Amino acid sequence: MNTPASSLQGRAFFVPASNAALGQRFCLFYPAVGAPRGKVLYVHPFAEEMNKSRRMAALSARALARAGFAVLQIDLLGCGDSFGDSGDARWSDWLDDVALAGRWLQTEAAGPLWLWGLRAGCLLASQAAARIDEPCHFLFWQPPPSGKPLVQQFLRLKAAGDLLSGDAKGVMQALRQQIEGGQPVEIAGYTLQSELIRGFESAALTPPVGAPAGMRVAWLEVSNQSDPSLTPASVLAAERWSAAGFDVDSQVIAGPAFWQTTEIEAAPLLIEATVAALLEASTAGARAP
Repeated sequence: MNTPASSLQGRAFFVPASNAALGQRFCLFYPAVGAPRGKVLYVHPFAEEMNKSRRMAALSARALARAGFAVLQIDLLGCGDSFGDSGDARWSDWLDDVALAGRWLQTEAAGPLWLWGLRAGCLLASQAAARIDEPCHFLFWQPPPSGKPLVQQFLRLKAAGDLLSGDAKGVMQALRQQIEGGQPVEIAGYTLQSELIRGFESAALTPPVGAPAGMRVAWLEVSNQSDPSLTPASVLAAERWSAAGFDVDSQVIAGPAFWQTTEIEAAPLLIEATVAALLEASTAGARAP
C-alpha cells in the first residue's frame, strides 16, 4: 500500500492536559501504513537529551509507521512545544501526561500497545503503565536502571560550571540543600522543582505489578565498542523483568550515543533493530493460540 509522503511527516495537534490549569500538550501522530499491527507511544528523555534525539525519534516513528505501527509522540509538561517551562513540571505531572497520551492512542489506533521510552522516558513509561487501562509491551532505548544517576549527571553540570571557582563540592552541597528545602534549582538553563528531582531519584526501572504473562520488552542499547554487551546493571534490571513474566529480548547495537553527541546524529542500525523487534513480536502474537 502506498502512502502519501505528507502522512509520514506526522499530524501535529494539541490535547488538553488532565489538569486544565496545566494547559495543553503538543502531539505528533503517525498513522499506521496498511493493516495495523499495533500502536506505539514515545516517551522522550529529559532536557537536552530530548532535543538531541528528536531526529532519531522522527526517523524511527516513520519507519514504524511504514511497518504498520501507529506512533504517537507527546511533549510532556514544560518540554518542547507543550504548555509551560521546565519549572512547572512535577514527576506526577509527567506520569499523568504519559497516561493521557496512552488513552488518546487507545481511541485512535488498533492493536497491542507499546510504550517506547528513551533514557528517562523508560522510567516514566514503566511507572505510567499502571495508569493505562490496557496491558503494555515496552520498547526501551538505553534504559537506566534507576533515575538517581541521571539526576547526579545533571547536577554535575552546575558543579562543572563552577570549577574555575574551585568550589565544585560546595556547589553540589548547596544544590542538595535547596532540593531538600523544597526550593527549585536552575541548571544549564533549566529550572527544576524539588518535587521533580525527588521523583526522578526515587524512580526505578521496575516491571508493572499484575501485568499479564507473556508481555514483551524489546531492550535495545547502542555502543561504539568492538565487543558490545549490556552493563551488569542492565543485565540485573532485565533479569527482574524476565522474573516478572515479561519476554525480554535484549540487544546491543552498533551506533553513537545520539542523545548526547555534540552534533545531531542518527543510529540507523538501532532503527532497523527496533522495527524488526516489533515485527517479530507482532508475528509471534499472531501465532499464539
